Amino acid sequence: MARSVADQFVETLAAAGVKRIYGIVGDSLNGLTDAVRRQGKMEWLHFRHEEVAAFAAGAEAHLTGEIAVCAGSCGPGNLHLINGLFDCHRSRVPVLGIAAHIPSPEIGSGYFQETQPQILFQECSHYCELVSTAHQMPRVLEVAIRQAVGKRGVSVVVIPGDVALQPAASAAQPNAGGLLPSPPIVTPSRPDLDRLATLLNGDDRATILCGSGCQGAHDELIALGERLKAPMVHALRGKEHVEWDNPYDVGMTGLIGFSSGYYAMRDCDVLLMLGTDFPYRQFYPEGNGARIAQVDLRPENIGRRVAVDLGVVGDVRATLSSLLPLLKPKRDGSHLAKAQQHYAGARKELDRLAKGTPGKGLIHPQQIAKTISDQAAADAIFTCDVGLPTVWAARYLAMNGKRRLVGSFWHGSMANALAQALGAQAAYPGRQVISLCGDGGFTMLMGDFLSLVQLNLPVKVVVFNNGTLGFV
Repeated sequence: MARSVADQFVETLAAAGVKRIYGIVGDSLNGLTDAVRRQGKMEWLHFRHEEVAAFAAGAEAHLTGEIAVCAGSCGPGNLHLINGLFDCHRSRVPVLGIAAHIPSPEIGSGYFQETQPQILFQECSHYCELVSTAHQMPRVLEVAIRQAVGKRGVSVVVIPGDVALQPAASAAQPNAGGLLPSPPIVTPSRPDLDRLATLLNGDDRATILCGSGCQGAHDELIALGERLKAPMVHALRGKEHVEWDNPYDVGMTGLIGFSSGYYAMRDCDVLLMLGTDFPYRQFYPEGNGARIAQVDLRPENIGRRVAVDLGVVGDVRATLSSLLPLLKPKRDGSHLAKAQQHYAGARKELDRLAKGTPGKGLIHPQQIAKTISDQAAADAIFTCDVGLPTVWAARYLAMNGKRRLVGSFWHGSMANALAQALGAQAAYPGRQVISLCGDGGFTMLMGDFLSLVQLNLPVKVVVFNNGTLGFV
């Protein structure tokens, strides 16, 4: 049998390290699924709903940092991917979406199931391109992979089923070195570091706000807290990277945060934002004269949520490593002590709510969440639905540097937890995966509960059944 475009497509995915494709089969995907079967090097994980496939791919990409792949057949099939791909894109995880298309001679004729996926997916991708010929495919796919990996987001390749079955055109053999660009380590210029050090070396009360950009910088954060005697507040996406073994962490801020986190940010003279795009403007210390500095790898984030006095472009870990030698140790720890005391009170009240009351028929969800945290494996992976399950996860799941937490924290979609747990367990079959689902979210995509059995994925699924969309 002649080598097809689909064979070449699958070979390129394998060169990029792809181990599995999440999706639902369809006739427009036949060339691709048969190429996967013939090659025998990667899995096709068949789900009940394409939206679940996209969420699952996003969870794999979040946990591994590597590109993950999902696929949908022409028209309605790939349309189902779009909500999950929006979540992947907004969460900045590298995912390739394969959108099969109607037969190429019929494009533009109003054919059965015809849509325009190359237009539909543009808003939730860095790169979205239609493959029209066998000669075009290799370069389009390679560009898509580089964009997803390099820019940390979604790429979509649209390919008609008949094009996938055409004989492959000659092209250079792909390799990981050319497909997978390494992430840059960006260190600010010395003048920027000097300006930041000058701002932080004063006698003003400093508070640090940490986001997901602090991943991998835990040691540097602890050293910074000690040097500045500064309380650290974390955004939700910073929880798994910041709060563990950190005496300077005083809780989360935001709509579901702690009062201690809120006041530590409002009651400061200098706020240092590290790797966070925390969106809720009403929680920033505006109007009290506080000066704000922001460090972020992405220049477009600087000053987007609150006016800043100093914006510094750089990787958080690299920036702190260069900044720490320029900082003078502070002696006055009163601001930190006050924030720590406030946090201890808030934590005590939250823990009180998680204690069971003998003799009552109903169980507090707080008690369930804390018990799960206490009993879970040291390297457990948690997923949580939006709304109240996210509240319980944020307040009661203890992180330790090995555990991971995945949710729809930017896109805020219902029904993400079970879907993301499927991807997490597929990527890490030897780790414990626990999905905290709301009754509303679970019933929305509950068909893929069957996939857990079909695919032999031992996810622990907890459904918080309060009979309502409680956060609404």
